[in-house]
Amino acid sequence: MRVLVADDSRVMRQIVIRTLRQAGYDWEVTEAADGASALEIAMEMDPDLILSDWNMPELTGIELLRRVQASGMEIPLGFVTSEGSTQMREAAEAAGALFLIAKPFTPEAFRDTIDPFLA
Repeated sequence: MRVLVADDSRVMRQIVIRTLRQAGYDWEVTEAADGASALEIAMEMDPDLILSDWNMPELTGIELLRRVQASGMEIPLGFVTSEGSTQMREAAEAAGALFLIAKPFTPEAFRDTIDPFLA
C-alpha cells in the first residue's frame, strides 16, 4: 500500500511513520511538508491513502481534502492532528475524511482506527 504522510513538522511525519510501522503497517510511505506539496505529490503518485495534519501552510488539511475530491481522484484521506474536538471531527466527517486520529496517539489507536477501512 502506498501512503502519503503530510505534515509541516518533519519530526511529526517521522512519528507518524514510526507509529504506522509499530502498528504493523509496512507500507511504502512518501512525505509532504505542506498541503500544496501533498496535493502535487498525490496527483502524481495516486496513493492508496493520505494521512494529513489539519493545520499546514499553503493548504490546510481540509483544503487538501477538498482539492483532491475536486480533482476527481478518489484518494481516501484521514487526519492525524493535535486537535480532536467534536467540532473538528464533525467537520472532517462532513468533508469526507475517513477518520481523525488525535495526537498523542498509539500504534493501537492507529490499528483500531485504520483497520476498519482496510477491510
